[in-house]
Amino acid sequence: MLTKVMKVGVISREAYQKRTVAIAKGEYKPRKDEPKVWFESLQSMSQVLSSDNQALLKTIIEHKPRSLAELERLSKRKKSNLSRTLKTLERYGIVELPKENGRLIPKVKATDFKVEFGLHYSRLVPNEVESTATC
Repeated sequence: MLTKVMKVGVISREAYQKRTVAIAKGEYKPRKDEPKVWFESLQSMSQVLSSDNQALLKTIIEHKPRSLAELERLSKRKKSNLSRTLKTLERYGIVELPKENGRLIPKVKATDFKVEFGLHYSRLVPNEVESTATC
């Protein structure tokens, strides 16, 4: 299995909004190594990356289903739950759902996650942190 690492961050909604505005105004340029995907809390991240959802990702990788109906059978999840979960995972860039012959084909874009969070991410401009100590 090919490993695809996604860097994710945890930042408050308020700090994320300030960061987004600063980027739009040209006041802040994100570093290349910063996360591209942000969660509002560790709790919201744990819901999206739950054990059940990780098992779903593994099922997609191992079986390469050619439709949501096939994935429904493989995962033993109801279609409504499966569709909602896949849309959430797609919104975070973890899966993609390209359409082929009128069918959505689930594909995993990220298999592993590197999480970054800390008080310095709550600041408007993370680069302004004067010194960073590593424990």
